[in-house]
Amino acid sequence: MTETLINVVDLETKLQQESPQKIIKFALKQFENIAISFSGAEDVALIEMAHNYRPDIPVFCLDTGRLHPETYRFIEKVRKHYGIKIDVISPDGDAVRKLVEEKGLFSFYADDHKECCGIRKIEPLRKKLLTVDAWITGQRKDQSPTRAGVPVIQDDKLFARPGATLTKFNPLANWSSKEVWDYIRLCEVPYNELHEKGFVSIGCEPCTRPIGPGQHEREGRWWWEEATKKECGLHAGNIDK
Repeated sequence: MTETLINVVDLETKLQQESPQKIIKFALKQFENIAISFSGAEDVALIEMAHNYRPDIPVFCLDTGRLHPETYRFIEKVRKHYGIKIDVISPDGDAVRKLVEEKGLFSFYADDHKECCGIRKIEPLRKKLLTVDAWITGQRKDQSPTRAGVPVIQDDKLFARPGATLTKFNPLANWSSKEVWDYIRLCEVPYNELHEKGFVSIGCEPCTRPIGPGQHEREGRWWWEEATKKECGLHAGNIDK
């Protein structure tokens, strides 16, 4: 185990009981070249928190080409609300065309979602993360079985540059959905209008649907697959091999 990894483990112990605000403040103090990954309600809560410490915090999101119209409006709402630039990242057009030509527009219903997500999300994310030293995500432990052990800080080996380290912060790891939404309402944070239509966890349009009373928030994502496999690959390290 390297010294860097030992430090990350030590910091996880130190930061585990800290508030998301303190974790973000620590992350921004430690890293100049850091960015927030933005897609949903949790991420905008993070932008709200980070904006108090660094108004020009870099923010990026993945435009898969299959998002809901409401999600595109949400991105613009956040951009204008905070007066920030959002790096909207698109997949490689040739790779998308090849997939569609060979397997059609809805191959993920038969083959599982990994191939499509790999092209539309993972590879664009990989290229982005090669340009930063750390990133901040909105993962929470109670979002799904695959995220039950998510730490507040970790060494991201999956997307690190060769010979370098990439630190991943999950400041909301210990927060519940209720705590996130209490914060959103308290601070009047923008949110996706789909949340008012029964959607909780929101991804691409073909792979997301509203949930009913008593259903877990991730049951609307890739609903035809097992709950223990519901990661698109952005946080694939959460799944035990």
